Amino acid sequence: MRTIIYAITILAISFIGCKSNSSKDKHEHSETEIHAEHNHEHDHEHETAEEHASHSHGAKEAEKAKHSDEIIFSKEQAAKTNFKVEEVQPGNFNQVVKTTGQIMAAPGDEAVVVATSNGIVFFTSNKLSEGTAVKKGQSLFQISSKNMAEGDYYTKVKATYEMAKASYDRAEELVKDKIISQKEFEAARLEYENAKTAYEAISGSKTEKGVSVSAPINGHVKNILVKEGEYITAGQPLATVSQNQRLVLRAEVSQRYYSALKHIGSANFKTPYDNHVYELADLNGRLLSFGKTSDNNSFFVPVSFEFDNKGEVIPGSFVEVYLISSPIENTLAIPVSALTNEMGIFYVYVQIDDEGYRKQEVALGANNGKDVQVLKGLHPGDRVVTQGAYQVKMASASGAIPHGHSHEH
Repeated sequence: MRTIIYAITILAISFIGCKSNSSKDKHEHSETEIHAEHNHEHDHEHETAEEHASHSHGAKEAEKAKHSDEIIFSKEQAAKTNFKVEEVQPGNFNQVVKTTGQIMAAPGDEAVVVATSNGIVFFTSNKLSEGTAVKKGQSLFQISSKNMAEGDYYTKVKATYEMAKASYDRAEELVKDKIISQKEFEAARLEYENAKTAYEAISGSKTEKGVSVSAPINGHVKNILVKEGEYITAGQPLATVSQNQRLVLRAEVSQRYYSALKHIGSANFKTPYDNHVYELADLNGRLLSFGKTSDNNSFFVPVSFEFDNKGEVIPGSFVEVYLISSPIENTLAIPVSALTNEMGIFYVYVQIDDEGYRKQEVALGANNGKDVQVLKGLHPGDRVVTQGAYQVKMASASGAIPHGHSHEH
């Protein structure tokens, strides 16, 4: 009996121990599962954050790459210089023949001041110089022959005239009575006419200092051909007076462009002293002629234009000439001032937002001195810097977009 009770007791104790171990195992297993699930959620959140950061970084890199070539030129910088942006649109242009030429006075616009007597020349005014404005009849020079071995020129001319006049008057009476022949009378009359012409040429200009020489027309002294105190003779050129109201542009065109001459109707030219491009269309210019043949010793054909001189062009100067030829329709053109040149390659700056610009290489065509045809690199609607391109080029030296600059999309 006692043995049975012991067996039952041992079985009961074993059953309770197994139950307890089972509950403990369940609890530990549950805790392990919860901890693992927590770790999984934490790892998932960590992976999501990394993916988000990676995506955000990639977007920033893409945005940075998109604007990596942008040049920032602020409105404040633009306000400090002569800055202008223009929209490019297709329009009409012209073929251009570029050459060289010379500005000359138009026929009839110049007169040479000539000495009317022999003697020493003096300037009437010590302010007389090339470029001086003069009026018709204004005294420019005084010619004196006093105290010279050959005697005073005016006195000699006057005496010769008076003697010739007396001889002529006497011959006129003698020929009536046929005391002298008609041939002798004609000789006396010719001598008188010559002496009268010489005397009248200087009689009205006699002064205390000598014989005065005046300007024949209104205008400006183009050049002075003598030095003060120099001995000159009657008929010697002293100076040239030019009205400069009309000027002639004479261009020399290579024979290879001869077929294009019939299409040329106007021209632009650039002067070396002010680097300014003048348009004949703005100066009432017109085509005078173009040579049908060239000189035997030249490979060039002359083309001449006439235009108004507004006082800015110097006669005699050599210029660059842009002959305007056949029209080109529906083409893009920009001002020459928009171009920058780097090692023979031309660039412009295209506006991409309020303060952002992009450097753009362009291929060029015809150039008329003021505007140039763009064959490649630009599209209709592009906004190009036409004044201030050099300043934008200098700004590009920074090579980076300032922090905090926002782009408009």
